[in-house]
Amino acid sequence: MLYHQIQFTKGFTKQFQKLKDAQQARFYERLDLFMRNPNDRVLRDHALKGKYLGCRSIDVQGDLRALYYIQDDKIVIFVLIGTHSQLYG
Repeated sequence: MLYHQIQFTKGFTKQFQKLKDAQQARFYERLDLFMRNPNDRVLRDHALKGKYLGCRSIDVQGDLRALYYIQDDKIVIFVLIGTHSQLYG
């Protein structure tokens, strides 16, 4: 499924601004891939459980993950970005 719109929460934007330039650039590369093919295996997209139930995660780089959810089957809203331990630890 291809999505019509991408949005970012204030929390995501705040976390994103703290990332190194190379990490930000890699996120944009992954976002481009996600928009072209959300099922690409490189993204390792998967549903989350527990406190993030209803969200999904994609791999950005190494241990860096971006969490999002889909609204109305067409809007992707990125809510958090960080390392595995920052998000789940």
